Amino acid sequence: MTEARADATPVSRLTAPTDVAGLVVFRVLLGLLVAIGALRFLLNGWIERFFLAPSFAFKYWGFAWVKAWPGPGMYLHFGLLVLLGLMLAAGAFYRVVAPLTFLAFTYVELLDVSTYLNHYYLLSLLLLLAAVMPLGDALSVDAWRRPERRRESFPAWCTWLLRAQVAVVYFYAGLAKLNAEWLIHGQPLNLWLGTMTELPHPWLQRFEVALAMSWAGFLYDTTIWLWLAWPRTRPYAFAVVAFFHLTVGLLFNIGMFPFIMVSAATVFFAPDWPRRALRRLRARGSQAGDSPPRARPMVGRWTKVGLALGAAFLLLQVLVPLRHLLYPGDVLWNELGMRWSWKVLVREKNGAVTFHLRLPDGKRQIVTPRKYLTDFQEREMSSQPDLILQLAHHIADDYAARGLGPVEVRAEARVSFNGRRSVLLLDPEVDLAQIEDGLGPAPWIRPAPGGPPVRLHPVAAR
Repeated sequence: MTEARADATPVSRLTAPTDVAGLVVFRVLLGLLVAIGALRFLLNGWIERFFLAPSFAFKYWGFAWVKAWPGPGMYLHFGLLVLLGLMLAAGAFYRVVAPLTFLAFTYVELLDVSTYLNHYYLLSLLLLLAAVMPLGDALSVDAWRRPERRRESFPAWCTWLLRAQVAVVYFYAGLAKLNAEWLIHGQPLNLWLGTMTELPHPWLQRFEVALAMSWAGFLYDTTIWLWLAWPRTRPYAFAVVAFFHLTVGLLFNIGMFPFIMVSAATVFFAPDWPRRALRRLRARGSQAGDSPPRARPMVGRWTKVGLALGAAFLLLQVLVPLRHLLYPGDVLWNELGMRWSWKVLVREKNGAVTFHLRLPDGKRQIVTPRKYLTDFQEREMSSQPDLILQLAHHIADDYAARGLGPVEVRAEARVSFNGRRSVLLLDPEVDLAQIEDGLGPAPWIRPAPGGPPVRLHPVAAR
């Protein structure tokens, strides 16, 4: 592809034709990630554990209407996700399959807040972007079925929008580590490594190692997208990406996250990088078909509208992770603005919650979360104020439905933050049944504990 002219307008630069090969590889990887992820749920019994066994589900604000399919419906849904992922990878019926894949995958993410994972949120965003891009019109089943729709190039905005999305993830993941807990106290890495007795070398449990790894993680997240964007350092940066994420994946149980991030990093390569890679593998002298034909600029009737929507989407991605600045207190403690903000592996919280009820006749009862939740849900709920509030409302509703209400519901929630002694997370005198969930501040959440966190050292061998 020819380089854009120096006097080209921003619109012409973003609509300039680029090689299809790089984004075709991205499409294939994205589809395979969806299929493999859904298959893991089917094979590991996670559908029953996370979606069918619970009698109560935590809901995102505004999405209480999203319910799990009854009976075998969830198994059929995940089977459909496997099929959709494979069809997406192959570019089969792409214009229908791509948005369906996004909707089917995001539906699963909305079923229960306790199953939230940053990397699955990222996968939903990448699926949304792929659904509005013409990635099924090249090197695909659709291009074979409908040759008249075959493309030899994609508009440049497809590549740039995907790059910007991945860069936002890395930048905010690094920004979340810009605090004393991470850079001075080496937490929570010191806690996690210090308790891993199965590590091959005891020195990996030392505080100095955790602190060095904390700084390495901070520098990696805040700068790696820049090294990926610079052609001279891109190959070395990608090698660092692969090494970093696979190493983290080996140390910590984070599922598909390493593979999602390595796959997403491929969008930083030049659009024709697969052709260049194949050229190097071929025998010398034969370069036929190395470059696609020259294509006309892709400027359509709705080009400016589409670019404006893309800019609005990107602005939203930049602003949403900053919303925690609107709330007082430490976001790692109060969780206000924690989700959808790329705060990945930046805190360790453990808690225990007991609910104290006062019935209309003045009698008091103690209710444990286990009466309503699975072990997994209880563990996730115990340190997240909004989930504790949701369960308090559910308990009040349950008592009212049994003719025992209205009841007052107070929570004694004790939480340990990065190894500190556990303290009260919520005001134990507040009747949570009278507190409505929303986007405003939450004065019923107590301030974060002060003082430095604990520091673990290797246990001497006996």
